Amino acid sequence: MKILVIDDEEDKCRLYKEELEEEGYEVVTAKTGSEGVQLFEHEDPDLVTLDIWMSQKDEGIQLLRRMKEMKPEVPIIMLTAYDYRDDFSVWCADAYLVKSTDLSELKSTIKKTVSAGRRKRCDR
Repeated sequence: MKILVIDDEEDKCRLYKEELEEEGYEVVTAKTGSEGVQLFEHEDPDLVTLDIWMSQKDEGIQLLRRMKEMKPEVPIIMLTAYDYRDDFSVWCADAYLVKSTDLSELKSTIKKTVSAGRRKRCDR
């Protein structure tokens, strides 16, 4: 299974790549939104983790919508250092997590999201 990690923090990309590869996943990373969209189109990931705040405040939300229009079947897990739980339901992501250096919750969410086959369409 291939996971695309999109996060503007290089250390987060490196951490997620190392930890998820240890779980047996193939991981590609992008540090910008434009790089993320290119990899999303050409690498055909099975799942995406996406930082909400990157170089622009809502860049992750814009990317989420764009990717859901392109390939609605690919689950996207939103990651952030901030708590947006009230807004999460309108973003059309498949899951939402607050970032942590302990990736056990992310790993668990990836497994649940993939096994449940949840795919949220973005109609906004």
